[in-house]
Amino acid sequence: DAARAVMAPGGPRAAMALTRPPGHHAGADFFGGYCFLNNAALAAQALRDAGAARVAVLDVDYHHGNGTQSIFYERGDVLTVSIHGDPTTEYPFFLGYADEAGEGAGFGANLNLPLAAGTDFATWTQALQEGLAAIQAFKADAVVVALGVDTYEGDPISKFKLKSADYLDVGRALASLGLPTVFTMEGGYAVADVGINVANVLEGARY
Repeated sequence: DAARAVMAPGGPRAAMALTRPPGHHAGADFFGGYCFLNNAALAAQALRDAGAARVAVLDVDYHHGNGTQSIFYERGDVLTVSIHGDPTTEYPFFLGYADEAGEGAGFGANLNLPLAAGTDFATWTQALQEGLAAIQAFKADAVVVALGVDTYEGDPISKFKLKSADYLDVGRALASLGLPTVFTMEGGYAVADVGINVANVLEGARY
């Protein structure tokens, strides 16, 4: 419904799907990391079906979206971008490396931006800008944001250092694309702060 809404004439520029459980670790034939159904991938395909010729999926969860990558790895019509903790030490370990660029028709349509433990917002946002530049170069017609807020400094299982106020700037950066946007909900385990962090992204992204 969110994908159809943002593609409809006169519809909103952005919509949020409050998806639970998260989905980005689920592939076409596997599941993991609490994920059973890949909401971001479903939204991307729904955007394609609604008329977007080229779609980007931007995953900002602390963990690499290995399921999303695997689903689109050989497709050139969907760009997958993931900013995440270094998979040499972080789940899912076996995917998420910078040299994974796609295969066949999908070669060049996968971008992984792994970052070290302890990364703060100044460094993280540089990776975000690189991801946004890739989406612009891809000439995407619409974007799915797999929104994980386990990049937060208080998250108990993750190791980035974003502060709650930083998520306002994340939203503003996403809005700068000026594209129809579907947000899906991924990880975030600092339960008391998940709400404000998600709300800050959406507030920053208001057009």
